[in-house]
Order: sequence, then C-alpha cells, then structure tokens
Amino acid sequence: MYHHTRLTLVAITLAASGAVAYAATGSTQNDAVAIHTASVPLVQAVTIAEQYANGKASRAEYEKSGQDSVYDVEIVSGTSVFDVRVDASKGNVISSVEDQADREDDGDEQD
Repeated sequence: MYHHTRLTLVAITLAASGAVAYAATGSTQNDAVAIHTASVPLVQAVTIAEQYANGKASRAEYEKSGQDSVYDVEIVSGTSVFDVRVDASKGNVISSVEDQADREDDGDEQD
C-alpha cells in the first residue's frame, strides 16, 4: 500500500513539474496585458454578444491568434447555449454557433 502511495506522489510531482515547464515556454505576454491594448473592452464585447444572442453571458474569454484578437463569449438564451465570437478591434460579431456540448452537459464536469 505504501509503495502505491509513493508512486502516486511521484507521478503527481512529475506532472506538476511538467505543467510548470510547459507554461514557462509559452508566450511572454499574457492575456491581461494583451486585452488592455484591445480596441473593444471586454465589458462591451459581452454586451454586444448578449444583445446578439438575446441572452446572458456565462463566460467570456480573450483569444489572440497571430494578428487577430477576438472575444469568445458563451451566451445562455432560454434552454440554448451559444458561442459568440466578437472581434476585439472592431466590436462586430464574427460568428455565433449553438454549443450542443454545453446544452447536453449535466453540470457534473467543469472545464
């Protein structure tokens, strides 16, 4: 029994060390700095997405890919969930897709 506990602790330690090393190799600029330079504030992007999908935001995230930056806003409208992408420089809705995975989620798992 002690042997299994020790192996588990070693595995957890190695996994944590790997995660820290992976995070350290990432971008030198985090989202907090990048979002500050976006033309459209997060609050405004959430409002735009809520009005577009006629619902309330449950999650919002800033994403930067190359030169493009967008807000990915999850909107709950009635019994439907939508992933609305808002351009962070112009404030227009780029796309809106019903999120079937969240609609069928029973709430037991967290991302």
